[in-house]
Amino acid sequence: MANPTATFETSLGSFTAEIYLDKMPTTAGNFIALVKRGFYDGLHFHRIIKDFMIQFGCEFSTDPNSPKAGTGNSPLGRIQDEHPPAHKLSNEYGTLSMANTGQPNSGGAQFFINSKASGNAYLDWFSAGASKHPVFGKITGGMDIVKQIEQSATDQRDRPRTPIQMIRVTLTE
Repeated sequence: MANPTATFETSLGSFTAEIYLDKMPTTAGNFIALVKRGFYDGLHFHRIIKDFMIQFGCEFSTDPNSPKAGTGNSPLGRIQDEHPPAHKLSNEYGTLSMANTGQPNSGGAQFFINSKASGNAYLDWFSAGASKHPVFGKITGGMDIVKQIEQSATDQRDRPRTPIQMIRVTLTE
């Protein structure tokens, strides 16, 4: 059975990603459940750091100017960290990775897209260091839109000066 494809329709255009349900069933399954609930629809990108990543999925980002944007949880609660030895997926360019608070088992709804051309391997769960972010998908189309989002002007809190909305996220299974 093929992995599902997520289509992300944003105010700047659409992009698609393969969701690694076969390799990361907990993390990918959490993302899929949130998509099916419509959780991501209408939210805004709340953190963009050029040549690093773009972050999305905070419940408080319905208002792109909310001071709470980036601090929200998931309606499904926190998920268990997923570190399958058979699937060491690196935080390469164009991958989707679970955001967390830096504490174990603190992922939920927020995720980021790695946009550094050489990747962010130091974020891998299997690399040395404290920051551990499991990869659960990869962009398969529309990377030009992802790059356009990444190139947006940001304020001192890394928020886009011009809000970028996720109109909807849909799945093809």
